Amino acid sequence: MKKFLKRAFGLDRLVGLGLLAALLLVSRLDPYPVQFLREKSFDIYQQMMPRKTPDPKDRLVTIIDIDERSLQEVGQWPWSRKTVAELVVALHNMGVGVTAFDVVFAEPDRMNPSGVVDSLVGLDESVREKILKLESNDETLGRIVSQANVVLGQAGYWDQLPNKAGKPFRKSVAVRKLTKDAPEPTDFLTEVPTLIRNLAVLEKGAKGVGVFSLNPSLDGIIREVPMVTRHDEALYPALSVEAIRVGFQVSTLMAEVDDFGIKGIGVAPKSKVKPKGLKINTNERGLVRPYFAPHDKRLYVSAVDVLKGTVDKSLIAGKIAFVGTSAVGLLDIRSTPIDPLIPGVEVHAQVVENALAIDRELGAVVAAEQFLTRPNLIKGAEILSIAFGGLLMIILAPMLGATRSLFVFVIVAGSAASTSWYLFTHERILLDATFAVVSTFLLYSTLTYMNFTREEAAKKQTRDAFSKYLSPDMVNVVAENPDQLKLGGQKREMTLLFCDVRGFTTISEQFDAEGLTKLINKLLTPLTNVILARRGTIDKYMGDCIMAFWNAPLDDPEHAKHGCLSALAMLKEMEPLNSRLEQEAKDEGRKHIPLKVGLGLNSGECVVGNMGSDQRFDYSVLGDTVNLASRLEGQSKTYGVHVVIGDKTHAQVPTLATIELDLIKVKGKLEAVRIFALIGDEDMAVTPEFKTFKTTVDDMLAKYRAQDWDGAQAACDACRAMADTYECPGFFDLYEQRIHDMRANPPGADWDGVFVATSK
Repeated sequence: MKKFLKRAFGLDRLVGLGLLAALLLVSRLDPYPVQFLREKSFDIYQQMMPRKTPDPKDRLVTIIDIDERSLQEVGQWPWSRKTVAELVVALHNMGVGVTAFDVVFAEPDRMNPSGVVDSLVGLDESVREKILKLESNDETLGRIVSQANVVLGQAGYWDQLPNKAGKPFRKSVAVRKLTKDAPEPTDFLTEVPTLIRNLAVLEKGAKGVGVFSLNPSLDGIIREVPMVTRHDEALYPALSVEAIRVGFQVSTLMAEVDDFGIKGIGVAPKSKVKPKGLKINTNERGLVRPYFAPHDKRLYVSAVDVLKGTVDKSLIAGKIAFVGTSAVGLLDIRSTPIDPLIPGVEVHAQVVENALAIDRELGAVVAAEQFLTRPNLIKGAEILSIAFGGLLMIILAPMLGATRSLFVFVIVAGSAASTSWYLFTHERILLDATFAVVSTFLLYSTLTYMNFTREEAAKKQTRDAFSKYLSPDMVNVVAENPDQLKLGGQKREMTLLFCDVRGFTTISEQFDAEGLTKLINKLLTPLTNVILARRGTIDKYMGDCIMAFWNAPLDDPEHAKHGCLSALAMLKEMEPLNSRLEQEAKDEGRKHIPLKVGLGLNSGECVVGNMGSDQRFDYSVLGDTVNLASRLEGQSKTYGVHVVIGDKTHAQVPTLATIELDLIKVKGKLEAVRIFALIGDEDMAVTPEFKTFKTTVDDMLAKYRAQDWDGAQAACDACRAMADTYECPGFFDLYEQRIHDMRANPPGADWDGVFVATSK
């Protein structure tokens, strides 16, 4: 019994229960990261299966677009109110059902008679009076608006501004409380401090007024649209729902509210919308989630075509026409879950299409019921799914282990995702499966990690036993695969690095054995860290020399680049190291000799593996590539550069800053090899100064090999002016001496330009 309780309530399960409780609390608090994850998953659903675009003949909406062409042909916005009046008249004559403006006319027309006379200096008084007696453009538009089915737009503003328009002329939203003690609907709505309204002369004749402001999420995407807006303790309808009301000639919208918030907006009775009227269900804050269709240009009719009368009347007759803009300069561009950039007016059009449709079989307008919903019960289901998946992991993961528990997790996650997808595609219900899946995965990961730590403890003894003899990577390989602990090797393409301190004998004479050991450790530690940080393996230390390689025991496709970057980083480490050593020398009253290193790198095929005897062996590397890398390190001093790399290494690092040094036969080699100096990284390689320097060096070498000694000397002089910048003046000292010697003793016409090295 005791053993059973210990297993049933072990540390891992207790940790799992604590984590599950924390995850349930996070789900209840619903912070922004959880909201963001949820909303992005719902966005993906709509991207995978967007709402089907209705056939043009079955559409109830169209968009009269103040597009770039309209602005070019009619003039810049805002247009004269007379032009707007002409647009309303043209739409009315084409049989439009409702004209709804996604713009607000808050200021008087600049071309009103009063504005014109004020702008004309020295105007005759009689002429002035005649002009002032003319009907203003605003009055003209107001008269036209009163004669047509027009819904004007108004905008919510996030800051408090003076109210210039006064009280609204009418209210189209009534309230019906579904429970006796239901609070006021305004209690659930975020108040808009300022409502930017139209001029009174326009608004008093309009059949309706709707708010067109959209509330994007924190990431700027429109996912929810308010059906009602609160301002000054009153309710104002959205432009889309107000346009529907006017289109059906319904006097009042009915906001239904219960104890938990707003339930929906009653728009039209069943005599208007088959089979049972139109009620738009909202969440408790009066918001709906449109099921978005892709941006459809067929919705749009250019405003200038309407003014010219050239548009197909079937696109206008009997429809709700939203007047808005797609012109970028008018700043009404929005983002939806499936379109990064669409005109804001299309959102209102899509809201109408979510609410209404034409049923050809019934021959009537019907409630489309396309809005996406998140019922209150769905939130409880999400919490239950988190608890179920979490408890399943807590029970099974310690028993089954990582692999079989992963199989259980895949089943749980797949079931949650499938259920969520089914509800979206068939019921338009949004069930958040992402947080349940993430929570279950966190529990799986935590419990698996705890199992893993127990297994790692069993391997620790092996690691401890070999960590003093093998590289860290090799220790891990041996710990995971003890059968590799035997003699043998394999051929691999590798990069070798040799690093040696120049003049170390002179430096070592200043120290006793203990001091010299400390100096070596201070040098080797930062250089070693640089190599290991870039996936290198330390082969061995030979006094003040380091031998390292890349692409073993672990694969490294960029082994040449990592080796070269390590070499550059090792050079950078020398400056702070020398600063510390100089300060120590001052404190101890002795002379400071700066440490300088030379490096050589070469790439090629090598044999790497466990080499030695049955009793003692090392993980090391052999081959001609290794020998050449060692010879190149020795040539760094000869050529007066910090890093010398071989031809194969150079071919694999085309983006780094390199210059060619020579064609050379190193000691012990019969064939000449082309060698290069590594000067800097990618940033240096693309600078105009380095490109000029590299071109000049190539020119010097070409003329040198062509035995054009005067040209080579001139190029050498040009290079010398830049040599200090790239820390290689010794290289040009070497070639200047060679050119001098070649002039004195020409090599002959059959000279191949190869230099034969006589030292290592």
